[in-house]
Amino acid sequence: MFERLVAYLDSIKARDPAPRSRWEILTYPGVWALFYHRIAHWLFEAELFFLARLVNHWSRMVTGIDIHPGAKIGKNFFLDHGFSVIGETAEIGDNVTMYQHVTLGGTNPTNGVGGKRHPTIEDDVILGSGAQVIGPVTVGRRARIGANAVVTDEVPEGATMIGLKARSTLVPAEEWMKEFVPYGTPCEDAEGNRIDCIEKLESELRSMREEIAALRAEREPQRRSGTAD
Repeated sequence: MFERLVAYLDSIKARDPAPRSRWEILTYPGVWALFYHRIAHWLFEAELFFLARLVNHWSRMVTGIDIHPGAKIGKNFFLDHGFSVIGETAEIGDNVTMYQHVTLGGTNPTNGVGGKRHPTIEDDVILGSGAQVIGPVTVGRRARIGANAVVTDEVPEGATMIGLKARSTLVPAEEWMKEFVPYGTPCEDAEGNRIDCIEKLESELRSMREEIAALRAEREPQRRSGTAD
């Protein structure tokens, strides 16, 4: 048990340069929210739903993080800062990093039956601050959801999603496979790639304008000749 706790704290320290010691990490609200969730989820699985909700309610009051007791969370989950919401049927894999104000929300079933209505987050995913992942979609392994992105569709493995509604960046997934990207947003690389693309489009546009101008210059004498006749 102690070794598992140490390994968990070390996994957080590897992703966050702020803490000076493991003791400092133990003050993080995300760590306590996960601790309370483990208890609440055990009660939920035992069908002690009211007690599970009591633990969930206490956790939300003291941490500012709302994790439904039914949510399934894997190993080394790092919820930085907090103020996030994780729905009942959400499933989170191993080594997932979630920053503040993230929502793993559900869709309203038209038939009134709950079922699977929250996202599945696979291993090594990073969810940037303010990201909203809505509905029973799957975010593939090692994907990055940028800050304030809104995701309502499936996210392929290794993709980086940005924007509202979220779209994939121009950085190919197979070329963007770094071990860890803070806040899930590769700002410099993605921005540089977009600038290159814009410059290429502008160059092609200039070339097309030059070709059109040349064609007009060729046809102008013919048009004048026809008018003179």
